[in-house]
Parts: sequence; C-alpha cells; structure tokens
Amino acid sequence: MNLGSISPLVGMVEKLALYTPVSVEDRVGLLELPYSSRFFEAGSYLLRDCDTPDQCGMLVSGLAYRHKVSAEGLRQIVSIYIPGEFYSLQQLYLATADSNVQTLTRCEVVTISHEALRRLAAERFSVAQALFATTIVELSISREWMLNIGRRDARTRIAHLLCEFAFRLDKHSLPAGQAYELPMTQEQLADALGLTAVHVNRTLKVLVNDGLIFYSKRGVTIPDWDVLVARAGFNSRYLHMNLSDTTAHKPCHAQRF
Repeated sequence: MNLGSISPLVGMVEKLALYTPVSVEDRVGLLELPYSSRFFEAGSYLLRDCDTPDQCGMLVSGLAYRHKVSAEGLRQIVSIYIPGEFYSLQQLYLATADSNVQTLTRCEVVTISHEALRRLAAERFSVAQALFATTIVELSISREWMLNIGRRDARTRIAHLLCEFAFRLDKHSLPAGQAYELPMTQEQLADALGLTAVHVNRTLKVLVNDGLIFYSKRGVTIPDWDVLVARAGFNSRYLHMNLSDTTAHKPCHAQRF
C-alpha cells in the first residue's frame, strides 16, 4: 500500500523534510502514526490558553493563526499556520498552552497522540531532529515578526508579510499576475502587524496605487515579485525552507552598529 498517496500526514512529512533530511524508513514511520481527523469551520478554536492537550495538532488544509490577548482584551496575532504545519508541537513537552490558536478558514486537522509521537522520536533520531528543527524555525519566524512590528514602517510591514505568505505558500515562483488567497480581514492584518485597521486600509491602497500589489477581499496578486521583495526588504533566509529559488536571498554578512 502506498501510504504517501492516501495519508493526510504526507504534508507533515514534506514540511519536516524541508528543515532536515528524513530517511525513507523514517518517512514511513511518520506516515504510520495513528491519527484522527476532523474539520473545523472558520473562527473555531483549535487550542486555548491554559489547555493541556495530550495530542499534537497539524493542519491538513486551510489556514490558522496563533494569538495572545492582553489584560485589556487586545489581541495580538503572533503567527500563521499553513497546511502541513503543527500548531501545538510545543505541547509535546510543555504541558500547558500559553496562547490561543484559531482557524482563519475552514480547516481539516489531524491530531497525533503525544505518546505515539514521543515514542517515534525516541526510536528515530532524524524524526526527533526534524521536530526540533521545526520548533526552531517557528522561533526564527517569530523573531522576524518582532523586527517587522518593532522597526519597519507600515508600508514595509505589510509588504514584508505579503512576501512571507507568498513564499511559504510556494506561490513566489508562479508567473506574474497570478493571485494567492489571503483570507484575513483588515482587522486581522492589523492585529498581526501592530497597526489599526484604518492604517492597514490606507497602506494597502498605497501599495495598490504604487503598482506593487493588486488586492481584493480574498486575495493578493504580486505583479512583480522582485520589486515587492526590494520594497519590503524581504530575505527568505529566516524561513529556512531550502528552496531552489534564490530571488529573495542575499549573502550573509556581519553588521556593525
């Protein structure tokens, strides 16, 4: 039986293999993990602050986001999850969740028991290494988001986020003029960028007027990838995706202040 052709876990295996080599035997072991599958409508909570789950959750389809809420009830979106990505991997070793995860769109989610995943990681070094690398990459993305919110102006913040989405969804290599779905409201974009919804609306209009993007309620078109990358100061290195495309990469160099 060709497990890779039918298992919803195949996306997970492909994502793990982006960050570290995974042998054929270990791929089979990952695909044979017991799991359960369920669909959630947009806006559903997949994880709540203070939850103590005994399973890891992974997106098969759709998009989800992690957010934290201040004592005053203000929301900050701190990460976005796409198909193939775990959204609760840290609960494999940290019992209590410290944030919320909600769906942006209708999602199919699979859950894998902590016990089964821990056992496989203990038995197969490359699986443990891949899970560890996945967590480190999530931290790398968080650092870039912190820089985006703390040091970039509104126009650059939005442009950078749009470049990241395109790159992670592997749309950057498509011909100019082809759209990708961005099912985030302007309020949600504002909560991810540390801006107000009004500021996001005005800045999107500036990007459109400058010819950098075409924007509609549910999607974004990037007419010239290289131009938007330059305007955003986007460097895909922090995503550690090991893709062959290098249009967004710059040489590493030391910076002195």
